[in-house]
Parts: sequence; C-alpha cells; structure tokens
Amino acid sequence: MKSTISKKLLFLFLFSVVCVTQAQEIIEDTPKETETDANKAVDTTEAFKPIKVDGVAGVVGDYIVLNSDIDKEFLQLQASGVDTKEITRCQLFGKLLENKLYAHHAIQDSILVSDAEVRNNVDYQMQQFLSQVNGDLDRLLSIYNKEDEESLREEMFKTNKDMMLSQRMQASVIRDIEITPEEVRQFFNKIPKEERPSFGTELKVAQIVVEPKVSEKEKTRILNQLKQFKADVEENGASFRSKVILYGQDPGIKQSGYKYTLNRKKPRMVKEFREAAFSLQEGEVSEPFQTDFGFHIVYCEKIRGQEYDVSHVLLIPEVSDASVIEAKEKLESIRQKIVDGDITFKDAAKEISDDEVTKFDGGQLINPETQDYNFELTRMDPELYSQIQDLKDGEISQVVAETDRSNKLKFKILTVSDRVEDHDADYASDFLKIKELALNEKKIKAIENWQAKKIDDTYIKITGGMRDCEFSSNWLKK
Repeated sequence: MKSTISKKLLFLFLFSVVCVTQAQEIIEDTPKETETDANKAVDTTEAFKPIKVDGVAGVVGDYIVLNSDIDKEFLQLQASGVDTKEITRCQLFGKLLENKLYAHHAIQDSILVSDAEVRNNVDYQMQQFLSQVNGDLDRLLSIYNKEDEESLREEMFKTNKDMMLSQRMQASVIRDIEITPEEVRQFFNKIPKEERPSFGTELKVAQIVVEPKVSEKEKTRILNQLKQFKADVEENGASFRSKVILYGQDPGIKQSGYKYTLNRKKPRMVKEFREAAFSLQEGEVSEPFQTDFGFHIVYCEKIRGQEYDVSHVLLIPEVSDASVIEAKEKLESIRQKIVDGDITFKDAAKEISDDEVTKFDGGQLINPETQDYNFELTRMDPELYSQIQDLKDGEISQVVAETDRSNKLKFKILTVSDRVEDHDADYASDFLKIKELALNEKKIKAIENWQAKKIDDTYIKITGGMRDCEFSSNWLKK
C-alpha cells in the first residue's frame, strides 16, 4: 500500500517541481572553445559529422513538445537540487504531455489567466534572474540567446501563461472533490494491517506570547506622516511612487514593480488591506489604516473589472527599549508563577497572551498542515523544534525572543502539553491523517479518470523514439 501510494504521488511531485522550476533557474551554456591559431591542424572529419536537429517529440492538441524541452526540464530539475537518477526520460516526457493536456483543455473550458497576472510573474522572475547575474542584463540575454529584453519577456510570458493554465485546469478537476467519513473508513479497512502507515512521535505544544507595546505618541507620529503623504499627492500632485520608494517599508513591493494586482474573487493581502483597496476609485488614496504589519495608505492605479492595480506606503512603528524590557520582564514574571504553581499555563495564556489565535484555547498551537493540535516531530517547523526539543512534558521553556512574518519583535514561552510516541495508524486517534490520505487517493483517481477521457478526446501524436516509452497513461492510444 505504501509503495502504491508513493508511485501514484510521483506524477504529482513531478508536476509541482516542473511548474515551480520552469523559468526560475538560469542554466548557462558551457563556453565553447574557439581556435584562433591559423597554424593549428583542423580535424576535417568534425565538419562533416551529422548534426542532430531539434525535433518534435509529441503533439497534444495545439501544443508541441520538442526533444529539447525534455532536455531542458532535466537541467532545470538538476539545477534545483532534484536527484534525477530515478527519473527516466520517458517519465518526464509523460509529465510534459500531461501539462500540455491540462493547458489545452483549460483554453477549451474557458479557464482564464489574465495578462496582468502573467506579467506580475514575469516581473518577479526577471528580478530573480537578474539577481543571479548581479544585475547584468546583457549577460542574461546571452544566456537565453535573446537579442533584447522584450524578446526574453515574450518567451517568459508564453511559458508562464501555459504553466498557469495547466495548474488551474488541474485545480479545477479536483476542486470540488470531498470525502465522507464512510469513505475514509472503507479506505482504512481495505489496507492490510501489515501495510498500514505508521506515524512518528507527535507533540502538542502551547505558547504564551507577549509583544512590546507601541506608544500612543509613536502611533500619532506615524499617522500624521501618512496623512501628510496623502495630502501631498492629492493637493500638490506629488508622485505616490516616489513616496513608496523613499519611505515605504514593505520589503516585497520593489520585486513586484512597486504595485500589487488584487482580484476581488481571489483573496490576497490581509482583510484590512483588501477592504481599503477595493473601496477606492482610480487615482484615489486611502485614509491611513492599521494591519499586523504596521500602518498603510493605499493608492489605486488602475481598475480592470475585478482586478485592481494598487500601491501602498507601509510605515512600521518603532518600539522603545523600555517597552521591550517591560514585555520581557512581564513574561518572565508569569513564567515564574506557572513554575511555582500559582497559575496554570492554560489560565495564564487566557489572561495575558497577545496571540489572539491561541490565547482562548489555553495557548494550544494548531498544526497548519493537519488543522489539529498534533505536530509530528520529524515534520515540525525547524524553528519551533529548536525551541521545544529539550523540553520534558509539562516543562516550561525559558523566555524566547523572535520576530514574526511582519518583522515585529515578540517574546514567548512554550510547553509540551502532550506526547504520543511512534505508532501504527489508528482509525480513531489518527482520523484526520487517514482522511487526508483517503482524500488524496480520491483526487488521484479523479485526475486519472479525467486524463483517460481527455486523452481519448484530444489529438495526440507521439513521434520517433518516444513511441518506445511505456507510459502509465494511454498517450499512444493503443
């Protein structure tokens, strides 16, 4: 059973790796040696050796897969650190055929990918590419054998659009698939006892978080500065982008070309940011507002139906040294009370923790992968593991300082509230994990059925030596 699941999941792994690595690594050609010495002998046999011309390996609907496409995917996988020893040329060719099948039917089914989304991807990738060559555009163009930036971007645009169409088509196939408790039970019961999955040691972890407070004086300073920016743009015609470049503290906005594209139907950014952005007309600047990241004003550049091109200035308030010391001492004091037995960890979390997600549940952390309280030791986030690895059950950690995703300093203490050692899968206690396995199998079957049907309905031609491949899908239509 385990090996069967692994084989079925292989094509999903290849799909994700191929899509992620596509156009994300720069593969430089090996420099060719040239002879400039006219007195050197020339091997005339080399001049008359046949040259292999790139040919078509396969056709799927409106898409063509070249032999060089397969070679390129191997190089891309290797450049990304993937061990390709166990991946055959036929397997990778089959995966490319699947990607083209998805892209072809995405167009047939009117699944849309906006040009703005694709351009955003291309902009980001160009930044990544240039960073790999120290900003040398000429070197980048020579690597990709392009005459100018425009032609490189055109090729990247097409590659990205095909990739995104393929991803969305696959997502649409499995989007509405659900599984019932009875199906989970049947899935579990059909696995022989000796082949049932085993789960590693699992822990339940709780935390209490205290954040240094920002003074009201600092908040007022930030708000006044943002109001001045807004007035300068609206009343004096100042450039909003110049404000973003000179004062903005969002580390990711430069990579996206100093703007973000938001879609009403596809949530992106935190709720407060979306509400402010979607309330604007073109050319308007929002009032200052607060999120977990700091204080913002948003400018609406362009509206295209459901899509909004927006920019923003983010200012992060400074926290005083006195506030930092106060927060740490507060948490050290509550830790000592828990150790002395004056208050339980659970009650202390409810009373003082600044983490709104966990405080009302006694500080219990939720595993983002499984949506329960259990963390498998071997799959735990490395940072969290480093904080609890030496704790015995019920022991309280020392005060730990860390910065969150919004770069805010906070202090916390942790405890291991429960531990379950290595064990074979149990239907009752491991229901959520078994449900995930059962749902994955159901999705794989749905994809296999969709592929089988669409392969029959689609023009497909496999040429040359690739016809000798043994495919898991009926690409040869035998």
